[in-house]
Amino acid sequence: MKTTLTRQRDGTDTAPEAVILGTTTIDGLHRFVIDRVISRFAQPGERAIDLGAGSGALATRLKALGLDVMASDKNSAGFKAAIPFSPIDLDERDFSAQLGEGTFSLVTAVEVIEHVEAPIGLLRNACRLLKPGGVIVITTPNVDNIPARIKFLLKEKVRLMDDVSEPTHISPIFWELFNRQFLPRAGLELVEHHLFPPRGYTNTRPRYIWAMRCLAPFLSGRCKYGDVHVFVLRPRKEGT
Repeated sequence: MKTTLTRQRDGTDTAPEAVILGTTTIDGLHRFVIDRVISRFAQPGERAIDLGAGSGALATRLKALGLDVMASDKNSAGFKAAIPFSPIDLDERDFSAQLGEGTFSLVTAVEVIEHVEAPIGLLRNACRLLKPGGVIVITTPNVDNIPARIKFLLKEKVRLMDDVSEPTHISPIFWELFNRQFLPRAGLELVEHHLFPPRGYTNTRPRYIWAMRCLAPFLSGRCKYGDVHVFVLRPRKEGT
């Protein structure tokens, strides 16, 4: 199949055999997730699946790490990567049964969970896809950061989830609720939590960033910075 390819927006290169496709994620997010997180868990030759794969940009990066990659999304219209693809509606209650439960060492869902109708359902299905020792890497907009708190205080609107944002953003993920309710119900536990960018913002006008940083010491919480959560998850151990 002949395709028109574009360079990754964050400008990074990868292995020569890996074609870099365009992506709509925040600049640099794919590089951060691969370099700072996934590269430490990826074992060459192991199976990985990218849920909500889009164009195949992240799946291609996973393949460059030596993983045996499969991609999945609702339809293949925008998928351009030379990687096996399975059309799956992530809103289906038991979509994992169609993909191979217990067969993947790595499951990724980058900027996906906020698009689904049942976030806990997505987490449960992702958990079922894992083989023993496997991990899930999920990213989602940080609606707990300082810009989001200010927007809700002033306008009663959830940042990146309102009427001027991506219209398919329907499920905001709040840090405290995610840990206290979502993960236990899905049979998962948190292994690592990162924020991107680690000490700043990319979706805030530069002239306001200094004010956010001045305000940060006076507010509580561990999610004051960063526009995106990066979660590493694994199946919950019995008795915990």
